[in-house]
Amino acid sequence: MRDCLKNGTGFDRVLMAVAATFLTVSATSAFAQADPARNSAAELAIEAAIPRPEPANLPPPTINDFKMDTTASVPDAARIDTTRTEPSKATEKPAEANPADVVTAPISEPEKTETNKSDTAATTPVSPAPVEITTTPSTPAAATATPAVEPAKAASNVPPADQPVADKLKEMLGGKSLHYFERKAERAAVEKFYTAREFAPLWTQGGALTENGKGVIARLKDATSDGLNASDYPVPDFAAAAASPDALAEADLKLTASMLDYARQAQSGRMHWSQVSADISYPEHPTDPSEVLANITTAKDASVALDGYNPPQKLYRELKAKLAELRGQGEGPVVQIADGPALKFIPARGKKQPAVVVEDPRVPQLRAKLGITDNADDDHYDAKVAEAVRKFQEGAELKPTGILDDKTVNAINSPKRDKQIDSVIVNMERWRWLPRDLGAASIGDAYVILNIPDYTLRVMENGAPVWTTKVVTGQPGIHATPLLTETMKFITVNPTWNVPPSIIYNEYLPALQQDPTVLERMGLKLERAHDGSIHISQPPGERNALGRIRFNFPNKFLVYQHDTPDKYLFEKTERAYSHGCMRVQNPDQYASVLLNITEPNEHYTPERIRSMYGNSEIDLKFPTPIPVNITYQTAFVDDAGKLQFRRDVYGRDATMISMLKSEHGRDLEAVVAHSQPSYSHPVGSLPPGVSFASDNSNFFSGPSFFERLFGPPTPPAPVPSRRQPQRRIYTR
Repeated sequence: MRDCLKNGTGFDRVLMAVAATFLTVSATSAFAQADPARNSAAELAIEAAIPRPEPANLPPPTINDFKMDTTASVPDAARIDTTRTEPSKATEKPAEANPADVVTAPISEPEKTETNKSDTAATTPVSPAPVEITTTPSTPAAATATPAVEPAKAASNVPPADQPVADKLKEMLGGKSLHYFERKAERAAVEKFYTAREFAPLWTQGGALTENGKGVIARLKDATSDGLNASDYPVPDFAAAAASPDALAEADLKLTASMLDYARQAQSGRMHWSQVSADISYPEHPTDPSEVLANITTAKDASVALDGYNPPQKLYRELKAKLAELRGQGEGPVVQIADGPALKFIPARGKKQPAVVVEDPRVPQLRAKLGITDNADDDHYDAKVAEAVRKFQEGAELKPTGILDDKTVNAINSPKRDKQIDSVIVNMERWRWLPRDLGAASIGDAYVILNIPDYTLRVMENGAPVWTTKVVTGQPGIHATPLLTETMKFITVNPTWNVPPSIIYNEYLPALQQDPTVLERMGLKLERAHDGSIHISQPPGERNALGRIRFNFPNKFLVYQHDTPDKYLFEKTERAYSHGCMRVQNPDQYASVLLNITEPNEHYTPERIRSMYGNSEIDLKFPTPIPVNITYQTAFVDDAGKLQFRRDVYGRDATMISMLKSEHGRDLEAVVAHSQPSYSHPVGSLPPGVSFASDNSNFFSGPSFFERLFGPPTPPAPVPSRRQPQRRIYTR
């Protein structure tokens, strides 16, 4: 009995000591901020032995705030549940507690009441012992303890067979993408696109080419049919790369690069128009690499989708067909077909009369010249070769017999044929500069297209020509008519001719030195501005250099279309005589056609237009502007389907052919900045006797050059008026 009392008393002392320790810890936490100093060795010992959170703004500790000792024994599931759900009962069964429980049980009881600080000293020698108690590794549960496991990675959507290639693609795009994609926008788009698909290859699956991959390769290999160079879009050997994930990843990126190059150049051209001349200005329409990647990789037919980046216009497609005829359905190396006997293929006629196929050593050369890649070394003049010869004869304006005779051999070997092919190719290239939509959808896709080398103008509506006329264009050299796309906004009847500075300073002022009265006799008015510059104009009338009508499509080159009193020039075959503007043969008909497109309910006629002729300017504004496309087509297909060629009057073909055959490569796609001509010239002294209509040298000079030409800018609130005040407008 005494032993029991002694044992009970000892156990009670242990419980009191442990409880006093943690009550002291709680009290110390409450006064931690007020008294951060630790003067008592006992307090420092307790603090070092029992980890606890900092007291600032923290709730009381719970069992979840303490890490379990990984070397301690793990209690059974029942005891874990009891500890979690009823922490206040952890000390109710001291006889069953393990040594580890003696340590952990009091930690889960932060809710005990405060005790006197004097109790802390009594507990000091007792508290360290249970804190340092650990279990021996002989406990069976200790063997099952496992270290903390990292969070599991998300499952990959890449097929296992493609994962090695995807890993390599990720590595390559992370450090070597600049090697494959020089353009920043394309590089960024490719990296983003591959990342979104977890770097799965685009063109292979399980090491084999997909249908999309095959379609892209087929289109790239057929680039010559669109006037492009197939060698500019190299195709990697996927069969050789199939055994290596590294090689497959590299092949995937190379094909992606070639595909993007093809799409970009098919849509915008291999050379930027600014590379050719300063007097060309078309709207930019570059490809979006992200759109190209999404479009091609999701298309039902990747070859057709990639071909869609070529110009969609009918005139382009007709040139493409004629190019195939000139080449004989393909492009081969420059080879000369030797003379020899005529070769003829005779098809089979039933079972009794088989096909007659002759052999000739020239046939492999013929296959190469006509672009027949199948059985390239076969010397049999079979049905396929005969058909290619027949199509070539059609393009060469020979009788399409399919027989290789002397005339056909000479035509195939003719340098003239190669020159025609080059001409067609550069004309196809210029079609890539033009907008993909030439017309205005709201008015039946109507537009005006003028062909400088053909000296003709056409009005198109709903894909068909509705009116055609002859034009006079600019002289070769500094007066060449510029190539551009703009919108015609209004027509001016009875225009004033404001002579452009280039004509004033290069032609009229020198003439005044010879004859001070020359301008008066021509009906021109001479004015001096406040800055000393000279302005010359001609009022409306029959003798006006612009005739009776001017067609206005404001542009940076300050050119337009207009009537002319010099009608005799339209009888000439070649009509490059102007200073850059375009003279129209039948302007009254032209005006009525355009007005009836934009205002069909007004029922304009040429007679109604002519009734407006007089001495005051009249502006007829279009509710919907009509696009005007000034082109340079030295090769085109006429309405009868015949390929036509025109003289390279401005030398544009020669320049482009030379550039395409040079080693400039992708440098041709760069934009070249051209300085615009300056219209401010030094003013020299005029000879005595020159008569000024007005001298404003001490006053405001009036409208700017552009305002004189096309009128003042549109005010914010338009005033409903059909006529505007008379104004001066420059021309070329």
